[in-house]
Amino acid sequence: MKIFLIRHGQTTGDIEDRYGGDYEDHLTEKGEQQSRKLASKLKDKNIEIIYHSPRIRATETAKIVSKSLNLKLIKIQDLRERNAYGILTGLIKSKAKEKYPKEVDKLQKDKLNHNVQGSENYSSFKKRIIRVFNDLTDKSNEAVAIISHGGPISTITRELLKLGELKYLGDCAILEIEKTNKKFKLLGLDGAELES
Repeated sequence: MKIFLIRHGQTTGDIEDRYGGDYEDHLTEKGEQQSRKLASKLKDKNIEIIYHSPRIRATETAKIVSKSLNLKLIKIQDLRERNAYGILTGLIKSKAKEKYPKEVDKLQKDKLNHNVQGSENYSSFKKRIIRVFNDLTDKSNEAVAIISHGGPISTITRELLKLGELKYLGDCAILEIEKTNKKFKLLGLDGAELES
């Protein structure tokens, strides 16, 4: 099975420098263009189905790809981003630092294992993502696309592929993964880069 693990396009929250995470924002015009370009990159990959996060930005990306390639879409709740920012979610970063300096400090000390007020802990997030990824790739499809977010994609790279950290994960980045006999192997990166 081939798995195309994809990040959504550019969002309004990206350009406004907000703490994103598990909240709603839309694709920008550039994000829509990136999604159309993504669809053309995926054209000859024999993808049978697109699974996507329920968040608007991932849904909008998935719909653009689906419309272009005439593919069925399935919304999967557990593909959503981690609520990593708790009470900081949706705030412009400079304002968050003024209003909640201690919470911002926790994030800066440890991006993964902090306890920012109201956030989802990394351990339960990791379990959720690995479980849903295993479920979706345990089907009989030849090729699937999964459109999600930076947090889930980084977690799969770190925890399941055992490839360490992603140095860079761009908008509409694609990780091409192969699954053979329950083993996953990274075949290629497009718009993403691993730390050496």
